[in-house]
Amino acid sequence: MSAFTGTARLTRLALRRDRWQLPIWILSTVLLAAFSISATNEQYPTDAERMAILRTAVDTPALLMLRAAPTGASTGAMAMFQILAFLAVMAAFMSTLAVVRHTRQNEETGRTEMIGATVVGRQASLTAALLVTVIANTVLAGLLALTLVGGGEATTGALAAGVAVGAAGLVFAAVAAVAAQVAQTSRGANGLAAAVIGAAYLIRGLGDAFGEIQPSGYTMTSAWPSWLSPIGWASQVRPFAGERWWVLGLSLATVVVVIAAAFALTARRDVGQGLVAPRPGRATATSVLLSPLGLAWRLQRGTLLGWAVTVAVLGLAVGSIGNAVQEGFATNERAAETIGSLSGAGGAGDLVDSFMAAMMAIIGAMVAGYLVQALLRLRAEEASGRAEVVLATATSRLRWLTSHLVVVVSGAVVLLLLAGVSVGLVYGASTGALAEQLADLSGAAMVQLPSALILAGFVVAAFGLVPRLAVGLGWLGFTFSLVLGQLGGLLGLPAAVRDISPFSHVPALPAVEAAATPLLVMSAVALTLGVAGLALFRRRDLAA
Repeated sequence: MSAFTGTARLTRLALRRDRWQLPIWILSTVLLAAFSISATNEQYPTDAERMAILRTAVDTPALLMLRAAPTGASTGAMAMFQILAFLAVMAAFMSTLAVVRHTRQNEETGRTEMIGATVVGRQASLTAALLVTVIANTVLAGLLALTLVGGGEATTGALAAGVAVGAAGLVFAAVAAVAAQVAQTSRGANGLAAAVIGAAYLIRGLGDAFGEIQPSGYTMTSAWPSWLSPIGWASQVRPFAGERWWVLGLSLATVVVVIAAAFALTARRDVGQGLVAPRPGRATATSVLLSPLGLAWRLQRGTLLGWAVTVAVLGLAVGSIGNAVQEGFATNERAAETIGSLSGAGGAGDLVDSFMAAMMAIIGAMVAGYLVQALLRLRAEEASGRAEVVLATATSRLRWLTSHLVVVVSGAVVLLLLAGVSVGLVYGASTGALAEQLADLSGAAMVQLPSALILAGFVVAAFGLVPRLAVGLGWLGFTFSLVLGQLGGLLGLPAAVRDISPFSHVPALPAVEAAATPLLVMSAVALTLGVAGLALFRRRDLAA
């Protein structure tokens, strides 16, 4: 029997399991590209208008970190400047979640052991998962190219854009294949893969922010860090700006090497085990673990600590550049408009307040990501059978679930307060108005909570209604809300579309006055979703 025996049947099984999740990911990514092309044509119909906004962009490092280095002023190149990095990130998450779902998650739930009792080779499961992601990214690349061509763009550039995004997805599929061998849980593997995606996006952002402005004044050459990132490679293909097809060779070579490493690692470990074993616990448990709330804290504290360090570092960095924003862009009207668009404040407030509002919106989205990740621990506990062991005691389902909710929501409050305090301390100290800035920026951070709680409620509702789809739906909802809320204005999306995202309704403090109504409505929606999830969980069977 070959190590790959049964691969075809496992591939068909994986495709059947993903018959809803993968199409939703693909169509959402394609729709983002379609909206961007349409918005570019409507907002910047002439070369002169596109050149003007790009000249502002190359002077705005924060904007370059979010998007990419501009490569041209055509509508296609402008659209790629706006969304190519985000398309690559969406393809990356689609791929990593799929690979982990069909490898490590199957081992965690016992499916791999059951399937392994039949005529199936040792490498068949990993091969099938990778084949599924190859199919998904191929379909995604083709649909992206067709969408761009349908929007009136050049066929060569459209094909380059689609292939670049698909290649980025495959690189991160390979990364997830290695993560699935290293971590012993699907949650750990997804966390490792997400960390690599985040690092790649940050490295790409640094390379673009510190790039060299070309003589045209509206295009840039990325600095060397961009060449260290698979997301940066997608930008370096330069769709619609003199395509560089050879850059795709970097992605191909990386995929081959990393997948080879994943197969080698698979042969070196036992089924169900990871190369990095969990740290052994104490010989005797503390009294804290005698309660569901104590157990929830024990399970969630590592995730909270990691996010707290990230938020604190970001807060200190944001606070340290507040004065630089005021000095650097005080006379640049287009930069002020761009920052106002990012913050949602429009032209209200001064430039630093708009900048702080934009940064707090980004931190609020990060805290929403923490809520999604932490609450999906519920699904991991259920799928692994550990929840069933706890629920076999006198602990009720409601008590078990609400214990996790209390810990996670409290963690979100701590993260937002930490963000407000870290930004306020540094910026307040530099302006001599420490108490005032601490109060203002802590308030600006806390108003982000209701929108983040809506996503938390959505995850709980998905967990209660369709537990097997909760992970995919949770991250898809987060990504969709992030794109519509944080980028909808820049993409020129209709207000009705942007309003789908809870992030669109957050008051842009400290640039504007706080409005209580949207905060109360969002809190009510979050509470309704959470209560619905609790009720649904009480009435369904536990699902492996």
